[in-house]
Amino acid sequence: MHYLDNGATTPLCPQVKEAILTGMEQFGNPSSLHGVGLSAELQFREDAQVIREALGGDPKGKLLFTSGGTEANNLCLQGAARALRRRGDKLLVSAVEHASVLDTAKALEKEGFTVEYLPPESLTPEGVAQRADSRTILVSIMYMNNETGNLYPVTDIAKAVKRKAPQALFHSDMVQSFLKAPVKLKNSGIDFASVSGHKLHAPKGIGALYMAPGTRLHPLFYGGGQQGKTRPGTESTLLAHGFAAAVKAAQASQEQSAQHAAALNRLLHEQLQGVEPVVFNTQGEASPYTVNLSVPGIRSETMLHFLEARGVYVSSGSACAGGALSHVLAAYGLPAERIDSALRVSFSRMNTEEDVLALTQGIKDGIASLARKGRKA
Repeated sequence: MHYLDNGATTPLCPQVKEAILTGMEQFGNPSSLHGVGLSAELQFREDAQVIREALGGDPKGKLLFTSGGTEANNLCLQGAARALRRRGDKLLVSAVEHASVLDTAKALEKEGFTVEYLPPESLTPEGVAQRADSRTILVSIMYMNNETGNLYPVTDIAKAVKRKAPQALFHSDMVQSFLKAPVKLKNSGIDFASVSGHKLHAPKGIGALYMAPGTRLHPLFYGGGQQGKTRPGTESTLLAHGFAAAVKAAQASQEQSAQHAAALNRLLHEQLQGVEPVVFNTQGEASPYTVNLSVPGIRSETMLHFLEARGVYVSSGSACAGGALSHVLAAYGLPAERIDSALRVSFSRMNTEEDVLALTQGIKDGIASLARKGRKA
């Protein structure tokens, strides 16, 4: 199997499997007032500290565990907007965000909030700050795009926004970029950051939201005092422990992993250079971990199944989109034929050159076979 869809999810790494097995012995409820509960609570706090420190967060900041990136984004946007409503009613959101941000923003519009959706060409410090005003209470711009791998200068943007509109808070979806692109949240101007475990070889069902000191959110749920009452419910200590183990493993190999991803990225480009009609959609400053390309004339779904039959797995974009045409590529102004034939290739440190060669050969074979069938039809 040649799995190159790590932007959707990643396999568990050995360190996480070991952490989960040992963590099963730590079964206590962190809210229990006896020794077993206290032991679980101490482990839970330690795991939160691992992730907060990996984000370069302020030691006085909070880290709330969630069920994943989608919940973290919802908790931040809904919770911050409602908590800040007396200050203003305007949100700035990039047009290339994950659906969990865009759909939440649309829901907030129905509550009376005003949302401005910023095109990708305006995602610069000057471009975003220009849109901020005295009514702006929250800005949400992702660090790394989940479909193209494009990187946006979120710390520079956040600081520019704060100079223009000091009352505005800044959120960044860092689900794809966490430990793949450098970040230090303390004094960055970023108030909230969302991350997710299963993009880093941790289990599905665990994510986190970082909150800078002095920030607050209205909770989405009620019924318990856990995590400062902001995200109540019995904490998933086992999944949090697996997430922390994944973070430690990623930190230990962060530089080598980035170099490895860059080498695989170069190999992919070299193998498909000059191959008609392949065109690369990822342009400009981008992470080496993600490549978006199109094979115009062959629909994404058709090529995906062709590759799958050969044991090669990629995607047509965000797994959460359910096969819908990419709003990200549309925001970048790409023609419909390129959007309809787009493929997303996403690497992890577990991938090999053999995976890339299997993919590129599969694409070449697919072009020859599927184009021929198209001509006969």
